Amino acid sequence: MSIDPPRPSGPQPAGDPPRPYTPLWRRLREDEWPPLSEVLRGRREHMRPGVLLVLLLPCLWWLTVPLIVSYQLARTARRTARRVFPVRPAGHVEDPEVSRVQRVRGWVALVISGALLTVFGGWQDVPGEVLQQLVFAPWLALLSAAAVVALLFWAARHGTRQTMRTQLWPAGRSALWYFGAWTLVPLLFTAAGKGMGLLPGSANGLSGLLLWASVMFVCWAPFWWVIFFLCFASGPALRHAFNLSALHAALPALVTTVLVWVFAFLGLSSGGLPPGPVPLAVCAFLGGPVSVTALAWWEVHRLRRRHGVRWRG
Repeated sequence: MSIDPPRPSGPQPAGDPPRPYTPLWRRLREDEWPPLSEVLRGRREHMRPGVLLVLLLPCLWWLTVPLIVSYQLARTARRTARRVFPVRPAGHVEDPEVSRVQRVRGWVALVISGALLTVFGGWQDVPGEVLQQLVFAPWLALLSAAAVVALLFWAARHGTRQTMRTQLWPAGRSALWYFGAWTLVPLLFTAAGKGMGLLPGSANGLSGLLLWASVMFVCWAPFWWVIFFLCFASGPALRHAFNLSALHAALPALVTTVLVWVFAFLGLSSGGLPPGPVPLAVCAFLGGPVSVTALAWWEVHRLRRRHGVRWRG
């Protein structure tokens, strides 16, 4: 006969349940990136000895120090970009069916474009076209957004205009953030080049090496922070038309429609029709803008039917 030990009376202190492990690649898709210490540890409670050895070896500092600094710059830039341009801004109506069709349309367009370039040639023109779009996309998006907002503001009722005026400043402030960053890129690049020109030709000793690294960090850190900010902000900024959904839920779709036609005719004026026979080239030229326009109007139709969005408020 065994005697069970007495059980303590009262409520038992419950320990915190273990947190489920989230893979790093999923953490990097969130708005807030994990701290550098968590990235280096992985799933462990303490950092691995091999990682510490790599970080402490002076012969590897040329690799580890730039990586650590770049991650910290990218992490803070992403946090600011997501605060200015959230993935789901105010007024944005999430429609999973529309998003799914838009993704399918994007992949189909990419496959068709690649097939046409493979069959009829023209890969040598792709870098120039991509660079042209990177240079002109922000400014054309701003002009398109301003034109669409002005048209919608003119068509709105008097009471709706008063509400739109109060909501216009947050969108304008986010646009100022974005275009201010684009304006800073050449200025910071020039300032960094001039600052590096003041350094001596060679670094002698540890003090000279530290001076060279410090000046290089001070010169180039602001430039790369702005570059990271633009990389993380460009997608949500152009997709949501600088947070104009708070002004009107249909504005991002309308701005996208105007912008895709502007880009189509800009590419036509600079590079002509896509490669291939004329009928096929005309279909390829019109296919992108027409499909985007059809999807945008379908999205607006669903906003009107399912969420009661009206043109004039």
